[in-house]
Amino acid sequence: MALVNIKIEGRSFSVDSSLNILQAARQCGFNIPSLCSWMDGRCSKASCRVCLVKVNGERRLVPACVYPVREGLEVTITDPQAVEARRTSVELILSNHSMNCQSCSKNGQCELLEVSRIVGARENVYEGEKTPATYDDLAPALIRDTSKCILCGRCIETCKEVQGIGILGFEGRGFKTIVAPAENRSFAEVPCIQCGQCVNVCPTGALMEHSEIDKLDEAFAAGKTVIVQTAPAVRAAIAEEFGEKIGTSGTGKMVAALHRLGFYRVFDTNFGADLTIMEEANEWIHRLTTRVKGPMITSCSPGWINYIEYYYPQLLGHLSSCKSPHEMVGAIIKSYYAEKHNLDRSQICVVSIMPCVAKKYENKRPQNAVDGIADVDVVLTTRELAKLIRRAGISWKKLPEEDFDQDLLGEYTGAGVIFGVTGGVMEAAVRSAYNILTGDELEPVEFEPVRGFKGIKDASLTINGQTYNIAVASGMKNAKVILEDIKNKKCKYDFVEIMGCPGGCINGGGQPFVKEIFLPNEDDDILKTYMEKRASVLYKEDENKPIRRSHLNKDVQLLYKDFLKEPGSEIAHKYLHTSYNNKRDRYPSK
Repeated sequence: MALVNIKIEGRSFSVDSSLNILQAARQCGFNIPSLCSWMDGRCSKASCRVCLVKVNGERRLVPACVYPVREGLEVTITDPQAVEARRTSVELILSNHSMNCQSCSKNGQCELLEVSRIVGARENVYEGEKTPATYDDLAPALIRDTSKCILCGRCIETCKEVQGIGILGFEGRGFKTIVAPAENRSFAEVPCIQCGQCVNVCPTGALMEHSEIDKLDEAFAAGKTVIVQTAPAVRAAIAEEFGEKIGTSGTGKMVAALHRLGFYRVFDTNFGADLTIMEEANEWIHRLTTRVKGPMITSCSPGWINYIEYYYPQLLGHLSSCKSPHEMVGAIIKSYYAEKHNLDRSQICVVSIMPCVAKKYENKRPQNAVDGIADVDVVLTTRELAKLIRRAGISWKKLPEEDFDQDLLGEYTGAGVIFGVTGGVMEAAVRSAYNILTGDELEPVEFEPVRGFKGIKDASLTINGQTYNIAVASGMKNAKVILEDIKNKKCKYDFVEIMGCPGGCINGGGQPFVKEIFLPNEDDDILKTYMEKRASVLYKEDENKPIRRSHLNKDVQLLYKDFLKEPGSEIAHKYLHTSYNNKRDRYPSK
């Protein structure tokens, strides 16, 4: 790493020569405001002009987000001309912005509002006509409100560069420019996979998830038996919503809060993860023994399922037919559990707390219903759970540590916990597949080659003298590499895990926002470590569980004995398996 010597506000620093001024300043403890740059200071647009600074005493101002550092550079942030220019830039943005802040879903996490405070923006300095707005709420998971869009381009870059899809772009010219799918179509009219990564990077309320809190309220008001389940990744992030540092486990307090919110039972989706492994591992072994060609690919991530249905429908035969864990739990609650407790399955409302906005689409798929009754009725994100807790007046810090309810579906293993991080599904499957094939337990239980945050990870495992090649990919840009190999018959893998969001569910589109401007107490580089810290919560819980293999889950074993018979049985297929659609021709060009 080559270093250069620069000065910021008269102080001398040595910084990496590859950085821009914004990145260097943040590393040196100066937080220059910005709206169009990524959290790590990268930017390709320099469109917001909120990070203008003066360099080397020149009269002109430069955008810190694209101006590279060099030897001898002197940067002045507090120059009166720069201060006034930054304030003017924000005031101009505000002049074309819908200012219904109190009712905005991003209230409390709006970067525009925070930057306005930092630069001292004045109210109604510039008044005039506003750009005609589009409000799109037709898609099941996402809402787009262009009246709150500041044209920063973060969502466009995320969809294109991170996910490799490119649904969004700038539409129109000049004053009429908006961010939208082609021809300002709805998200419901284009092959958007509903992953919500665009929501995670949006600095305002221009992109948000559909809230289903009203559906939950209706279920309680109707006197239904309301049962809640929480995905493994939720516990790894929910505490952040209440001021805790990233990497703080929220399991016990989360369960305590859910008990106080009045749910009939509080279950863990990890039970469904263990159940998924029983079905998926056996499905993979069946494919191996019957010599089905090509790799089997996991099916837990609805964003990923959308992607393959839209872009690679010719490869649908490679997908596991297993439902995702929360859908399995919903199906079992409305069958086995309802029967055991003499409950009317039509009067049960299953609520899933998920890190993922695409789950709001998944639970509406007709394939995720049994005898016309949906497996899951309401999907709330981690962020929505935090809203529920605040609305109920519950003090997070005063909550005790409580356990999930133990009532037929209560037990879960360490293998179920790690489903929430990239590589976790594969690791859990390997732990059980090894036992099924050999009768022995894999030791050590940790399968390190599939851990970490590399976009594509591959490994091999030898069982009974046979070597199997496996791969893990997260994010659709990485998945595409493997899919192209499969399509071109160049794929060497026997089993592939794919998750829709980079890093897996811990980085899902419904997780707490990670915005450096709102996290002043973190003690290191947030962008490089937040996924690692969230993952550490799950790996630590796995490590501390007395049972760490899905096939040893006593409640799962009892479920098969009393109801499902065996993995892959006819009744297991009825409740735990699904089917897929070819969506390639669903949205032809207009």
